Amino acid sequence: DRLDAHVKETHNILKKKEAVGRRLDFMMQEFNRESNTLASKSINADITSSAIELKVLIEQMREQIQNIE
Repeated sequence: DRLDAHVKETHNILKKKEAVGRRLDFMMQEFNRESNTLASKSINADITSSAIELKVLIEQMREQIQNIE
């Protein structure tokens, strides 16, 4: 599952002892792509709603990442 792989990679990035802001920003772009795919391919309203909520959370994380070096 691609989302699971992105979560694992994000955890690995957060464990690094170096500047990770740029890498995290790229990961948020990947999460956003996945949520777009979920929303566009779903015919289930609950899944579409969850994908939109995911996009909101991703945007909040991106805002926080801007404060990380």
